[in-house]
Amino acid sequence: MRQILNFINIIISVYMVLIIVRIILTWFRGSVRIPDFLLNITDPYLNWFRRLGFLRFGSLDFSPIAAIAVLSIINQIVSILARHGSISLGIISALFLQIIWSFVSFFIIFIIIILVLRLIAYLTSLNTYNIFWRAIDAISQPILFRINQTLFRGRIINYRTSMIISIVIFAGFYLVFLLIFSVLSRFLTSLPV
Repeated sequence: MRQILNFINIIISVYMVLIIVRIILTWFRGSVRIPDFLLNITDPYLNWFRRLGFLRFGSLDFSPIAAIAVLSIINQIVSILARHGSISLGIISALFLQIIWSFVSFFIIFIIIILVLRLIAYLTSLNTYNIFWRAIDAISQPILFRINQTLFRGRIINYRTSMIISIVIFAGFYLVFLLIFSVLSRFLTSLPV
């Protein structure tokens, strides 16, 4: 039974890699053609998640991330079953908590990366009049505005200082949430039920 579960685990891992390769190839749409076999293998699964409208934020599509997260959950459950032969409610709860943490950490890291890119562009005076930098601005400006309104209550603050403070705040959120989620996950995993 363990050999079958390990084989299923390998198949799921390979499928996740194929999805990631397919996602990366879409970033180079104009210069790289995605092989048909890759589209035929990955698109039926990805289409289930593309139908979920709440996974789209403007031009950003987070449905592939959700698809990979579901495969990751299944992969972890199969892995636990292969190792221990059984699974408890505490372990399942810890898995779902880890999934929530994966989404939360992804968004926090995504925001940090956007803010760091914007700070680099500001400090180096890059030509930010192309589509990439407009997308970065469209994401970063509402975040910076909200943090400035919350922390400085309408006082005028230097743009660079605002970006640095925002990056530090999100890095702090990341560390605090990491600690909370890891403590809760250890507690849930230790439950005998």
